[in-house]
Amino acid sequence: MSERCDLLITNLNAATMDPSIAGGYGVIEDAAIAVTKGRIVWIGPRRDLPECTPDRIVDGEGQWATPGLIDCHTHLVYGGHRAGEFARRLGGESYEEVARSGGGIISTVRATRGASAENLYKLAEPRLHALMAEGVTTVEIKSGYGLDLDTELKQLRTARRLAQHNSVEIVTTCLAAHALPPEYDGRADEYIDLICEQILPAVAREQLADAVDMFCETIGFTVDQCQRVIDAAKKLDLPVKVHAEQLARTGATEMAAKSGALSVDHIEYISDADVLAMAESGTVAVLLPGAFYTLHETQVPPIEKLREAGVCMALATDLNPGSCPIASLRLMMNMGCQLFGLTPAEALAGVTRAAARALGLCCSRGVLREGLRADIVLWPMDTPDQLAYEVGALKPARIFLEGRDITAC
Repeated sequence: MSERCDLLITNLNAATMDPSIAGGYGVIEDAAIAVTKGRIVWIGPRRDLPECTPDRIVDGEGQWATPGLIDCHTHLVYGGHRAGEFARRLGGESYEEVARSGGGIISTVRATRGASAENLYKLAEPRLHALMAEGVTTVEIKSGYGLDLDTELKQLRTARRLAQHNSVEIVTTCLAAHALPPEYDGRADEYIDLICEQILPAVAREQLADAVDMFCETIGFTVDQCQRVIDAAKKLDLPVKVHAEQLARTGATEMAAKSGALSVDHIEYISDADVLAMAESGTVAVLLPGAFYTLHETQVPPIEKLREAGVCMALATDLNPGSCPIASLRLMMNMGCQLFGLTPAEALAGVTRAAARALGLCCSRGVLREGLRADIVLWPMDTPDQLAYEVGALKPARIFLEGRDITAC
């Protein structure tokens, strides 16, 4: 570290989430963190802090520092709502029954196609702010409620605009292969042609997406159709993610792992072979307990098998109008523990280092370590276990994005 630094945060305990430090949280007690040009240039016990002259000093007041939280799976740009479907499911209809009767994703597609770009922005921003208020510094946003060229572009442009006007990092994903649009009823292969030949190339030309996703399910697209989307994405140098095995086993996880996907998401119905394939490929398992909760599902992802195989497990909100209208990553941490059996340390890892890996960003964030981005949250708590235990009242005291204090933003 040089003799000068931009920011020095001292008098704190750090839950670094660095796996090279013993213990689930990678704790450094009575720590200090030095930041220069948005990067951590030193972190360690305060007694070992090298001589330096900081431009600014922040007293951590004995609080806990964690990496900025990362929500690696959201659909937060959309029009309308589906409160009526919520009532229908409470009346006994399944998610699949609602979708097949003209509701589900297609109802949101109609609302999103009919919304102006300005209206989409105004609807999405409060959802984004709710996540930011919980210490989320990186958010992934998918398209997938357009299912035509113009509306998919409109969603992705809105996500990029949200990044320009809010103090948060936004990663965008093209999910054109989310559902079959009504105008292509009975012609799924032709719609896949549209995605591969028109939508993805247009998205790539405008640099609107950082990755490509697809819904490989019994009410979505087949493994063969999704493989075509993966192949098209690879030709455009776009990494892929896959919604897989949420409702039934389809073989999507094995396909995704063999294709080098960044992540497979949901995975309630994966097999032992799927777990092994993920472990061998390094594909991240993104757990979405909010959708499991909202849809009253009973098939729990095989957490112990994933754990034993060393599969990296991330957590995300899946914020969307149908299966998880919940804008709280902290609540997902609690649900991950209560519903899926994660430990509090695994839950925090799931929304920091594992979530960064699911987005292909583990070389820049997700851990408090020298050389990585200074995305740091200070929490007024006695133990990091409180982050998964206590929902609502525990709020961030300070939030730093690349070393810049954005608490009041």
